[in-house]
Amino acid sequence: MSRATPIPETVTLHVPFRIVKRGGRKEMQLPDGAMLSRRTDNTLVKALARAFRWKRMLDSGDFATIADLAEHERIAAPYLTRTLRLAFLAPDLVEAILDGRQPSNLSLEMLRKPLPTGWSEQREVLSSDGHCDNPK
Repeated sequence: MSRATPIPETVTLHVPFRIVKRGGRKEMQLPDGAMLSRRTDNTLVKALARAFRWKRMLDSGDFATIADLAEHERIAAPYLTRTLRLAFLAPDLVEAILDGRQPSNLSLEMLRKPLPTGWSEQREVLSSDGHCDNPK
C-alpha cells in the first residue's frame, strides 16, 4: 500500500472454528491440523489434585474406608470413588494433562469411567478410542 491508497474502514477476517459445550461451558474448537497452543484444563487438574490428595489420605491411614473419607469431605462415596481412579493413571498421562497436552475432546467424565489398571493398556484404550493422544 502506498500513502495514496485509501485505507478501508472495515477489515474482514475469517477464522474457521466451532463452539462446543464442554463441562457446562462453551469452548472454541479449531479445525483438525490447526496449530493449538497448550491449554490446561482446570477441571481435569483439580480432579487430579483431589484424587491424589484423597489417595494420600487413605494411604496414610487417616481414614479407614472410602465411606469415612467421603463423609469427612461431605461428598457422595460413588463420586469420590470415580474421581479417585485418576490417581491410578499412567504418570505420562497425568503429565500430559498437567502440561495442557491432552486432546480437546478429553473430559473428566471420560476419565471417571473404569479404565484398565495397566498403564500401557490405559494408553492403548485412550488412544484407540480417540480420547487421548499417545503421550509416550
